[in-house]
This record gives sequence, structure tokens and C-alpha cells, in this order.
Amino acid sequence: MNVYYSPAYAGSAYAFETTRKSKWVADSLREAPIHNITLCAPQALSLEQVCLAHDPAYVSAIQTGAPLELAQSQGFSWDPGLWPMVLASNGGAVAAALDALRCGLAGSLSSGLHHARRGAGLGYCTFNGLVIAAREALAAGAGSVLILDLDAHCGGGTASMIGYEPRIWQLDVSVDDYDSYESSDQVRLHMVRSSDDYLDKIKQQLGEIALHWPRFDLCLYNAGMDPFEGCADGALAGITREMLATRERIVFDWCRQQSLPVAFSLAGGYIGEKLDQQGLVDLHRLTLSAAARADLPPNGRHA
Repeated sequence: MNVYYSPAYAGSAYAFETTRKSKWVADSLREAPIHNITLCAPQALSLEQVCLAHDPAYVSAIQTGAPLELAQSQGFSWDPGLWPMVLASNGGAVAAALDALRCGLAGSLSSGLHHARRGAGLGYCTFNGLVIAAREALAAGAGSVLILDLDAHCGGGTASMIGYEPRIWQLDVSVDDYDSYESSDQVRLHMVRSSDDYLDKIKQQLGEIALHWPRFDLCLYNAGMDPFEGCADGALAGITREMLATRERIVFDWCRQQSLPVAFSLAGGYIGEKLDQQGLVDLHRLTLSAAARADLPPNGRHA
């Protein structure tokens, strides 16, 4: 299984989890490899690819830093390293999506995706690599794409960008109201208020969309670890490491049962008093370990 990463993923001068943890996880894979995972460098996105999903004026602001307010709308300081960083990390999301169509399973150590809007950033998300990757998968021949978002926070940016595209759907199970939105036929948001309900709600919603939504050609899985009870932002009391390990098995087992190729990204996870850097890396390795054990078929039309 290919997992995409480039040192450019951590190229911004602004140092916090979203701009640094990809390197921490990549370093951990070199020091303690997970069987069946190969780190690969993705091709960075082109300006033209980004502008297919985002407003050119916003894209120019990220590239040049002007106007500064728009260039920093995601919530951190602009510097020249931001542009190559987001081209690389969003390029990794696209590479994983196209790889999964061919091979059944791939991932990227990208994060900072699902809050970004067409014309601005939000919540430490600059460009929406989930939507960009879904569009690239459609262009490669996929008939429909499911975005499965299990970050602690709602994926309102994604929901706002796919309403015009009937071939992209989103299932979003969140524990924090940040960036919430109204559900529709195409985007479904479910809030979980108690850890006792968390895994059951995920299984229930996966079961329902298998019955009532289209048969998808690709799942883009936004695998957030910020529901963890020790995270500094988004946490829900009672969601343990063991529960998140079970969640990852549920997701990849469901994709296998649906014969659904899947490409995953890292999504949220934040250091706090109850979670250090190594603990955060270990949480994200739960996704990598579950994916490495999965046996997912490629989409037959793209193999």
C-alpha cells in the first residue's frame, strides 16, 4: 500500500500540529515501519488543478500573500512556504485517490482539508483536498465518490463545495459543532453527544448509506483522531484509543464488504495536557495499521 508524503507537507513556517504532524508520522514509519506500507512522494498540484475547485482570487492570495487577510483566512500566518506546502499535501490526497482507484487502497499523510471553502480558508484548512481529489477521481472515470468524514469537527467546507456536483456525497459523523451545516439528500451530518453512542452511530450510518445511497466507486476517508478524549480540541469524554482503533477496523471492514476502494487522509488531532506528540503519532498510526491489514479490491473499471 502506498502512503504519500513529502517533506514539503511540513514546509510552512507556522508550526503547529496541522503543519508538522505529517513529518512526525513519516519519521515514525521510518523508525518503526508498518508492514505493507511504502512511503511515496506525490506530484504537487498545479495552479490549474487548484483553480478548478477554488476561486482564482483566493488561490492567488495563498500563492502571493496578498491580500494578507485572505491569505491567512485559514487561521495561521502566511509565509512563502505555505504555497508549496498546500500544493504538495493536496497533491498527496489526489495521488492517494487515483492510486486507490487502481489498487484498492492508498493514503496520504495530508491534513487540514475539510473546512476550506471555495473562496477562503477556515479552521486551519487552506485548500479542500477532499473535494479536489474527488473531482480528479471523477475525471479519471469514477462514477461517484463518497467522502467519509470522521474528524471531531463538522466538514462544512466540503459540504459547501459539493452541493453543485451530484456525483460527490458526504457522510459526516462529528462530536463538535464547529463548522456545522444542514443535511440534505447528498450530505449527511450526524452529531454524537455521548461516547457510548459513538461507534454504534458510525455503524448505523454506514449501514444506512449502503442501503439508500448510490454504489460508490471510491471512498475518501478523512480519518480524524481529535474525537480522542485527550485531544486539546474537539475531544469527547470517553472516546478512548481502543475505541478509535475499533472505529478504524469498522471503516476498512465496511469498505471491504462494499468492495469499495478507499483513500485516507489524517485529519484532526491536537496535542494537549493529556496528549503528547508521541501519543498523537500513535493515534494516527491506528489508521495506518488498520489500512495495512485491509484487503480491498481495486475498482474494476480502473485497475
